[in-house]
Parts: sequence; structure tokens; C-alpha cells
Amino acid sequence: MSFIQNALIGNPFSTPVGSKIEQATDASQASENWALNMEICDIINETEEGSKDAIRAIKKRLSQSAGKDYTVVMYTLTILETCVKNCGKRFHLLTCSKDFVQELVKLLSPKNDPPTVVQEKVLSLIQCWASAFQADQDLLGVNVVYKDLLAKGIEFPATDLDSLAPIHTPRKSVNLPEVVPASAPSPSGSPIPPLDSPNHTGTLTMEQRAKLQSELDVVQSNMNVLGEMLSEVKPGRGERDELDLLQELRAVCQSMQQRLMELISRITNDSLTEELLRINDDMNNLFLRYSRWEKNTVPSASAVIANAIPPTAVAKPALKNDDSLIDLDDDDLADTVNKLGLGDASNFSINAKKGTDEFDMFAQSRNVTYESAKSSGSTYKDNINPDQIPGGISSATRAPEGGGEESVTSSDFERFLAERAAAAENLPTVSATTGPNNPSTLKKETKKKAEDLLA
Repeated sequence: MSFIQNALIGNPFSTPVGSKIEQATDASQASENWALNMEICDIINETEEGSKDAIRAIKKRLSQSAGKDYTVVMYTLTILETCVKNCGKRFHLLTCSKDFVQELVKLLSPKNDPPTVVQEKVLSLIQCWASAFQADQDLLGVNVVYKDLLAKGIEFPATDLDSLAPIHTPRKSVNLPEVVPASAPSPSGSPIPPLDSPNHTGTLTMEQRAKLQSELDVVQSNMNVLGEMLSEVKPGRGERDELDLLQELRAVCQSMQQRLMELISRITNDSLTEELLRINDDMNNLFLRYSRWEKNTVPSASAVIANAIPPTAVAKPALKNDDSLIDLDDDDLADTVNKLGLGDASNFSINAKKGTDEFDMFAQSRNVTYESAKSSGSTYKDNINPDQIPGGISSATRAPEGGGEESVTSSDFERFLAERAAAAENLPTVSATTGPNNPSTLKKETKKKAEDLLA
């Protein structure tokens, strides 16, 4: 049968990941090869067929060794557990399928006579996966098998699911078992056993060895989660709960490292000492990664100051004359008036003040009546010589340079009237065009007053 299967689908161990699985589950090894286990996870994540090839190799390894070599079975189950924790959805779909989980249940068949450690490992994996993937509709096959086993009266190991290493990076802190002295009480009130309790001779019993290996698996799982989070969480961009979990995992790993150093100095088993030293080296590398990550997370002082200071206002380009809202510059006002077609801007700017002074003069002359003119002492001779009248017309037409007084001729007076009329016509463009200062009214009154003065 095996020959026919190999001929049809090929040897499962001939693929890159299959050969690694065969190598990592070799019974001649003193313990699990974690470096090779993590390499298997990388191959599964990086290749399209990695998940299928790995499942085929795992199933083949379990079927070959069931009832024969349970060391190989335990190594294979450890690889399976590691891949579930470190690989993605493609691998989970195959692992949590009903058919594959039932293949695992066959390992517990009485004809295989599995040891207790194998039974507890298989049941613990099924229970853990059923709890972790119960919300995913695509991964409910394992939950179906789990409920069937419960209905048949199968007793699962009493495992605190909250203390298990997470399969996914959790969104909340996970209560991982801390490594503390045996005298320190746990949150539940019972003492937490130390990572290991070797006897005074430095040798371990089989029970102690199994317990130590189980706790080393927890240490390795914590390290894997911390390494994965350091890769996934970008410095300075993580959520608050992710940062808290990172700090908690780092603290747990540091506590475990202290206990590892104590065990290394007390255990005389060479292979176990080598395993502890390897884990310690991996921890040191992990702590270096965490230090670099933390250094990149904390911003420099200059960056803090730069973030605190508001952005410098960039000089805006000068507004065009058309876009100016309020501008009191004479040139801009003249240009604006010229663009609006309200007359000659140059004449407006030059004659504005002059026209205002002349307007004030004629406004005052409106208050002069015939009776007041007689009482002021003005005579016919004074009217003939207007230069003798203080504040008369000659004062308005006198040259600004202060030259000698000249008598006003008819042509000069007509030119004066024309300039005054032009100034009066320009004034309404700035002030209101209604009321007693209407340009047409001012023009008529000015002309009438001028005729009265010449009469």
C-alpha cells in the first residue's frame, strides 16, 4: 500500500519541507531541534505548496510510528503544534479539517497502546485548537471532533487555556506562567512549580525530565511570540495593548532566563545543558532585537521639539492687485479706479486734495449773504481789485510757489472753473452720490456763485 501511495502521489519526504520534517523527527536526537522546527515554519510560510507538503509528511510520519516509536510521534506532534502557532491560514485550514483531526484521534486507539504523555498531547492540541478557532467558520472541523469526543465521555486534560502560548498574536495581554521561586504564591493561591527541580546530584528523574521539557516548550513558545511581535509591530506605531504585551513578554523571558542560568550551573546532563545554553543564546539575541526596537520607538529630543513646534508659516506669494481686499496704497488705488473705468487715475490722485480744499472754500462762501457782504466793508473798488480782498479768488488761484500776485483774467478764471468742475465730478466716485453734495447740484451752485461774484 505504501509503495502504491508513493507511486501515485510521490514520497512525502522528498519535498523540501518533507525532508526537513523527516530530519527533525529522527528518534536518534536527544531532544527537539528547535532551529529545524522554525525552519520548517519558514518554508511553509514562504511557499505555496509548503502547507500541503508539510501535512502529508506529518501524516506519513505519524502513521509509520504509531504503536512503534512514540519518540518520533512526540517529535512530530511538537512540530505540528509549532507550525500551527507560527504559520498562517493556509496551514490552519488543513490542520483543523475534520479528516486530519480524526487521523490524530486514531493515535489514541487501544490497539496502538499509546503512553499517557502521547494521549494528553493529542487531546490537549484538539482542545486548544477548538477553543482558538471556534469563531472562524472555516476552521470548525476541529470543533466538531472535539464535541464528539466530549459526547463520548472522553476526558480532556485539565488545562488552563489562558496559560497556553497563543496561536495568534493576541489583542489582550496573556497570563503566561511566570518563573518565580517555589515559595511565591500564584494568583490562584497554589505555588507555581519552578522551571525545574533537579536533585542535589544534578541528575533528573524521568518525571522531572518530562516536566522540564514541557516548561522549556512554554519558554520557547513565549520567545517565538515575542520574536513575531517584534517583526510585526512597527516601532512607534503599535497599539497600546500590543506595547503592553511586548513589555510583559520581555519581562517573562527575563525571569525565565534567570532560572535557566541557575539550572545550567546545577544540571550535569550534557545534552540538556546544551539545550539550555542554546535557549539562553536565543534569548540574548531576542533581547538585543527588543533593545533595537525600543531604541527606534523612543523619538529623539530634536524630533520631540520639532513635533511640538507648529509648522512654520510658508511665505505666500504676493496677491495680485485684483485679489487685494484692503490696500491703502495710492498707486494701487489709482490702478483699481482706472480698471473700473472711473476716470483718469493720475488726475484723480493729483487733484484729490486740491478739489477738497476748493470744495471747502465754496462751501464756506455759501454762508455769505448780500447784507454780510455790505457790512464787511467791501466796495466797488475792492471788487475791481480782487487782490485786496483777504481770502478772495486770487488766494485760490495764487501759484503755490509763492510768486508775485497777478490779476485774474477771464481765461484764467474760466480754466479755474473747468478744473474745479472736473474735481467736483471726480469726488462722487469716492463718496455717496446722493444728498446735498450731488455732483450736478454742486456744479449748478458753483456756477451760480461764480456768476454772482462777477456781477
